[in-house]
Amino acid sequence: MANHSQLGFQDASSPIMEELIEFHDHALMVALAICTLVLYLLTLMLMEKLSSNTVDAQEVELVWTILPAIVLIMLALPSLQILYMMDEIDEPDLTLKAIGHQWYWTYEYTDFKDLSFDSYMLPTTDLTPGQFRLLDVDHRVVIPMESPIRIIITADDVLHSWAVPSLGVKTDAIPGRLNQTSLITTRPGIFYGQCSEICGANHSFMPIVVESTPLTYFENWSSLLSS
Repeated sequence: MANHSQLGFQDASSPIMEELIEFHDHALMVALAICTLVLYLLTLMLMEKLSSNTVDAQEVELVWTILPAIVLIMLALPSLQILYMMDEIDEPDLTLKAIGHQWYWTYEYTDFKDLSFDSYMLPTTDLTPGQFRLLDVDHRVVIPMESPIRIIITADDVLHSWAVPSLGVKTDAIPGRLNQTSLITTRPGIFYGQCSEICGANHSFMPIVVESTPLTYFENWSSLLSS
């Protein structure tokens, strides 16, 4: 999860988030190169004496027309690649349905006969040492690590958004519509998120907690809850 005074992204815990961070760094380097070039040219214009001689500038015009196009291609190609990767859902091992309410989440494991629960934020008075205020819930979403997971997201009343930054997931929950996304966790851990769509007075009080576990632990957990 994020720390105080943190300037960068949270540590990536999924392949998609790793790609997003890499693209972010790539785009920043391109922007840095452009800013450096513009600053150099501005300094040069201020320091050098202006010349009244008119010269043929066809070569210069050719460069400043083609160079921005090349820069845009350098940004567009990896961006499109990541967009297609985020939409790709290939034979998931598990399907999870998340339903947004005012102001809590309902989760249904559709591959199991009877496995569903509501997830509410823990009140401050019920927190134990090590738990986070406004972020911990009474029932976490448990998923197996290193397994492709399909998440179907919808809402029961108003617009919500299911977002977990460290997993690179942010999908709107719209009443009457099913949106889907996918994720793969690369390591065990507990990942925190929140509703990212203003959904009413208690919008800030419907957190999301995803717990990534080994497959054997997930099987034991699911058998206990579904029994």
